[in-house]
Amino acid sequence: LPLLLKTEEADEDTQKICDQVSRNTGNKAGKRFDLFRAISYRSQVVAGTNYFIKVHVGGDDYVHVRVLHKFSCYGGELEVSKIQLHKTLDDPIEYF
Repeated sequence: LPLLLKTEEADEDTQKICDQVSRNTGNKAGKRFDLFRAISYRSQVVAGTNYFIKVHVGGDDYVHVRVLHKFSCYGGELEVSKIQLHKTLDDPIEYF
């Protein structure tokens, strides 16, 4: 399995990533998320940084979102790679 760093509490930078990808994440999931608040994350360095983010989307519902933040030499943009729906606050963030 690829190496993921330890789980960290989400911070302002993590929330900024979520703010930028929330619409694209909803489109990929076929849903509209009224709430999209970062809770925690793990990261992995590749040709940029993969962020595996636990996001609160309302009530008891959470999603895990994998976002690639490409290195600036590769354009520096954010790309939603994968989404896991129907997660809970207690579900650990694992590689997906």
